[in-house]
Amino acid sequence: MLSKFIQQLRKKNNLTQNFLASKIGVSRPTYMQIEQGKRDLTITEAEKLAFIFGISFEDFRRAKDSSITAEIKKEKMKSKAKKQEIRISVPQKNLEKFKEVLLYILSKVGGKSNVGEAVIYKLFYFIDFDFYEKFEEQLVGATYIKNHYGPTPVEFKTVVDDMIQGGEVVKVKEKYFNYPQRRYLAVRRPNLDVLSGREIEHIDDVLARLSDKNAKEMENYSHEDIPWKTAEDGKPLSYESVFYRDEHYSVRNYEDRL
Repeated sequence: MLSKFIQQLRKKNNLTQNFLASKIGVSRPTYMQIEQGKRDLTITEAEKLAFIFGISFEDFRRAKDSSITAEIKKEKMKSKAKKQEIRISVPQKNLEKFKEVLLYILSKVGGKSNVGEAVIYKLFYFIDFDFYEKFEEQLVGATYIKNHYGPTPVEFKTVVDDMIQGGEVVKVKEKYFNYPQRRYLAVRRPNLDVLSGREIEHIDDVLARLSDKNAKEMENYSHEDIPWKTAEDGKPLSYESVFYRDEHYSVRNYEDRL
């Protein structure tokens, strides 16, 4: 029975009725009626639930859980690891693309007085995580650690040091309203051949939306995003958590995708 299947998936994924009700656009009492078999789902509601649970719509409709998440859980139990289910994202890092995205950011907004290293960290974060939410694909796929000032791409220093040695960027130290600021100047143009038109359009959208914020504003803004809020201090942020963003941070039109 579909209603019982939905209840089992909700409990297995440690989700609340309130959360799922908000995601499919109904009240909690209405959602409770769905789990009790007293109200049928609309097609749109069913597709949204299937997406949240990480299974295909056909499997959801047939009340069949053959998702990758379930397979991960089985393997974790066999190996006597933690029995709590964890959705794991392994970013496919592309360090060459990292370089070109950095150069593209610098070419577009690097001249703004507010765009120092701290702001660039957050721009990278939103470029990567927003792209993953929109298209379920990696753009750069960097690893971001939760630290006090916001998401930090762990590859940044290695990549930038290599670019400085190669004469691709220059690091300068300045002040922004009497605060020390590390800035980067591009020495060469970005190689746009490694970026698709869709990726460039996406980066432009993020820069237009966020590049006027200063470091403190970006810090505060990133701290309210679900990937940051659900990560442990000093641990990587999960790309999968973007699918649980609220309306203030979500960049995906789920209605158009269903």
